[in-house]
Amino acid sequence: MKYDWMDAYVLKKRGVTKDFQPAWNWIRYHVGGKMFAAICLDQKKNPYYITLKLDPVRGVFLRTQYEDIVPGYYSDKVHWNSIRPDGAVPDTLMQNMLDEAYHLVLNGFSRKRQREILGITCCGADCKACDCYGTICLGCNECNGKVFHAPEGKACPIYGCAVNKRRWTSCASCREMPCSIWRETRDPALDDAAFELDLKKRVEHLKGVYKGGI
Repeated sequence: MKYDWMDAYVLKKRGVTKDFQPAWNWIRYHVGGKMFAAICLDQKKNPYYITLKLDPVRGVFLRTQYEDIVPGYYSDKVHWNSIRPDGAVPDTLMQNMLDEAYHLVLNGFSRKRQREILGITCCGADCKACDCYGTICLGCNECNGKVFHAPEGKACPIYGCAVNKRRWTSCASCREMPCSIWRETRDPALDDAAFELDLKKRVEHLKGVYKGGI
């Protein structure tokens, strides 16, 4: 197969799992339990199609540009497209299509579920590393931002801004990250130097997740 890099490329994305469906002879790639791409094998285990999900308009356009991109093989031909593994589709375009397929399925989940799949919180903090996790607090994803340090019955100000107000998955969508709300919502146990280091780590964590294919 021309795209022998595909398996490693896809599996680097957060939340991706892989299985083999023997009834179809397909190697399938999922995010959040939903398939976004597959390698279709013949009886000799040789790839004969790579099938992936795309926006319908995008899929139709690409089919008109490349004869090696055809309506989905044994799939819904509106959303699914199949690519001949030894055809003339450039590697860069194949990577872009895999990214688009991944994003398309991931974005179909709720924002809360996206954070669970990606293993992030809206502010980049690692809730499970907190001494209060599992006792007086379950973490912001599990309690919709109503963490132990937030005003009673209300969400943490960071969660309230990013998720409840702006309808973002995380603060990574904000150009002002880390903003004044981040600085006003700090662990009192941290001195200034430790707090600045914590901010830096959280920002790098969120940016790293998004750089990795979100």
